[in-house]
Amino acid sequence: MKAKQITTYSANGKTYPDTYEIPVTLEEDELFHLESGVLNIYPDITYQKIEGFGGSITESVAYLLQKMDEETSDTLLKDCFSTEGNRLKFLRMHMDSCDYSLEQYTAVADPIADPNLETFTIERDKKYAIPAIKRAMEISQEPLSIMVSPWSPPAAWKTPPAKPKNDASVYGDSANNIPKIDYETPQRCNGGSLKREYYPSWAAYLVKYVQAYMAEGLPVTMLSIQNETVAATPWDSCVWTAEEQKTFLRDHLYPAMEAASLVDQVKIFIWDHNKERVVDYSREIIDEVTDKMIDGIAFHWYSGDHFDALKIAGDLFPGKTLLSSECCSLHPPGQTSMFAHLHEDKTAPETVEYNDAAAYAHDIIGNLNAGMNRWIDWNICLDKNGGPRHVSGGFSSPIVVNDDGTYRKTITFDYIGHFSKYILPGAVRIASTRCDDITEMIAAKNPDGSIVAVFLNKTAKDQAYAIRMEGKIIRVKAPAKTISTVVMS
Repeated sequence: MKAKQITTYSANGKTYPDTYEIPVTLEEDELFHLESGVLNIYPDITYQKIEGFGGSITESVAYLLQKMDEETSDTLLKDCFSTEGNRLKFLRMHMDSCDYSLEQYTAVADPIADPNLETFTIERDKKYAIPAIKRAMEISQEPLSIMVSPWSPPAAWKTPPAKPKNDASVYGDSANNIPKIDYETPQRCNGGSLKREYYPSWAAYLVKYVQAYMAEGLPVTMLSIQNETVAATPWDSCVWTAEEQKTFLRDHLYPAMEAASLVDQVKIFIWDHNKERVVDYSREIIDEVTDKMIDGIAFHWYSGDHFDALKIAGDLFPGKTLLSSECCSLHPPGQTSMFAHLHEDKTAPETVEYNDAAAYAHDIIGNLNAGMNRWIDWNICLDKNGGPRHVSGGFSSPIVVNDDGTYRKTITFDYIGHFSKYILPGAVRIASTRCDDITEMIAAKNPDGSIVAVFLNKTAKDQAYAIRMEGKIIRVKAPAKTISTVVMS
């Protein structure tokens, strides 16, 4: 057996990867009985399949790519999707506008005047997102798979918004710092709900979107019913109860997809919101009728760890794909918040970006150990202000595009790569144990038989361990504030 360790250090906002071979010895040759400082790995005890990692190409991402010269945009996409880069396998894109669109738009300009959706068009996507996605498909040496999600039905089909009760720590500082809302008029933004009389029309609308994307050659394989199901955000949003979404799925969406021969090609995901209610919502919507209609449960990271919630959901509904469909840090790149300049926050940008990267790794490790199968990041790149977007404020991304059309990869980008480059599609999680709460760890077995362990040390203290596996000992280091991947083959 051979083993190598890849450790990423960071300083002043830059990463410094270090790769080196490490010796593999026999446990029986140890001078003393090895008990302390041990990380156990059991390759024969297997759990869920890990199908891959991904990122999102929104209209904002595509717009930034178009502003670059071709060589630069291709290099960015290679960094994300090639086998030499982060080897992303999954993509997520929005249907109609989302907060990361340049403006609000719909595929049917006036659905009241056009109830049969004869004016439906994806010309907007053909201008921005579709060319970027097709280029990513060309660059990737492996097949990509796309998840599509709606943020809101057309405003004319919705109820007026109710007063939101948003938590700024979950939706960002802008969630409760918004212009005065008109609570009398239906709109794309600020929530509101789909009127029941338009359930059939909305199902037909979503089917048309999927068919139009497929006709463009896009490999759409996943559809979530609604992005952030219970969030009335100041951007494109729609609020559903579990009963409403169950009715829509059972009586309208699934039959429409079945009639269009899509149910075997495009799998339906529910929830697509934060983890704290993933169990409650899944229990309400999945029953003996809807069970066959639902392939997976999608979730976001914005309300905290809740790894136990994922484990419970997986135990309650075995066979459902657990998909982390969105995460990002709720502030512009390198800032503690979008209003940091107003309260003279002196946190160094490099500290902010390290904390973001460590939070990503912590969440991925926890999710994988709880049973997650797939992981998709939010925007693969944004500008220095966390935009562009059609609403105020901005959030972070693993790649920051500079004003001159160049870009830089943040620490988060490299941290994502510690998982996506080495835990290959089709890997299975394997059992592991750790000796302390300093270093977090996930272990997996790749289809080629190689064993991968990723461990994170967020503390300021250097650590050293002995990996113990099938009679072998591999001594590894976990330096302070680093992430490491060990590959054993």
